[in-house]
Amino acid sequence: MDGPQPIRRAPPPALPKRAAAPSVYQPLATCPRCKGVGFVLADVPLGHPDFGKALPCHCKQEERLWRRVHEFQGMSNLANLARYTFDAFVSAPSWLSKPSQESIGRAYHAAYAFAQNPEGWLVLTGGYGCGKTHLAAAIANDRLRATFGPNSEAAYDEMFEQIRTTRLLLLDDLGSQSATPWAQEKLFQLLNHRYNGQLPTVITTNQRLEDVDQRLRSRLLDINLVQRLHITAPDFRSGANATQSDLSTLSLHAEQHFHTFETARRNLTPEELSNLRQVRQAVLAYADEPKGWLVLMGPHGAGKTHLAAAVANHQREQGYIDAMFVVVPDFLDFLRAAFSPQSPVPYDRRFDEVRRTPLLVLDDLGVESATPWAKEKLFQLLNFRYSANLPTVITTSSAPNELEPWLRSRIFDADRCVVCALEVRSYRGSADQKGRAQRR
Repeated sequence: MDGPQPIRRAPPPALPKRAAAPSVYQPLATCPRCKGVGFVLADVPLGHPDFGKALPCHCKQEERLWRRVHEFQGMSNLANLARYTFDAFVSAPSWLSKPSQESIGRAYHAAYAFAQNPEGWLVLTGGYGCGKTHLAAAIANDRLRATFGPNSEAAYDEMFEQIRTTRLLLLDDLGSQSATPWAQEKLFQLLNHRYNGQLPTVITTNQRLEDVDQRLRSRLLDINLVQRLHITAPDFRSGANATQSDLSTLSLHAEQHFHTFETARRNLTPEELSNLRQVRQAVLAYADEPKGWLVLMGPHGAGKTHLAAAVANHQREQGYIDAMFVVVPDFLDFLRAAFSPQSPVPYDRRFDEVRRTPLLVLDDLGVESATPWAKEKLFQLLNFRYSANLPTVITTSSAPNELEPWLRSRIFDADRCVVCALEVRSYRGSADQKGRAQRR
């Protein structure tokens, strides 16, 4: 549907049916529900602990139940999330890649199905602003149950018990809480109770499951109870076109495509022209179906960066895959900055963002500062992508014998890597480049 729809509020959740009054109670009045008096005397023998005591009538008990329901709803954040409905959720944003659209669609349909029949647990993971909270709130608004928040005047024990036993719990932003031993223990008690009772629970988190407390992680990984959906969409709060990580500089290479790559250079020999065309064709074939590694080797200015960016731009234009373009020295600077306590994104998340991206372009490998720390980080990054056979494009001006032995052995693995050597002179400053600039 186009745009948010008017919010339709349903009546409060149904309360248990009225039960018949036990025979041990005699109403003070002649009506079946004490005629508004609210209390009854217990019909018990002399000496019984309740003899002579006025006890709440069933009408009073139901009144208290209603009050607890409304107090519980008041503790929650649901009133502030009333605009988050399934109708208002964009389940297939056109500006995203197809894998991201599919991940959002799967999460949407799973959340909607859970709202119709809440059973087991639903865990939604993904980055900030990808729609996890919206879907969780839509479930609550659809079912008209309450989530919870910290601003409550209720006694702690009562609030904790209500949260622990509520018929449907939505726990938003798991992992963002204070990581004190007390907080960790309370969270475990809460979720362990719901896990043992198999009570319907929806959890959203931007944490990796391997970073969650081990006791909770083992429960979240229980495939017999838990359905896990990961959303790969970017932050919707940043705008419709915010599809690029701030680590990626692909936007700076927006004009570098295969059709803009000059292959008829007048300053090249016939052998160099043949090499240039063969490399372009090989790279274009890789861009159509990227698998494993593509390594572009050659001198500065030969066209390696242009071709590497063309691969990423080609994939993004086709809408098949998310791509990240990272200059190696800049990437290492980002990692160093992430060690700072003031960094908005933790180091491990920065590293993981690059390590797991569907398509990675690593530009200018070999020009970075060759410190032991830099070597270790690059090894961890590339060894992971090599082992996982993730599409990776590497450009380097280093000769093969100048590369680290571990990297050289992987680059020349013919089963997982295509190596293209550009054996041409620099395009920068050439008559061809000047002539092209004049024609624009």
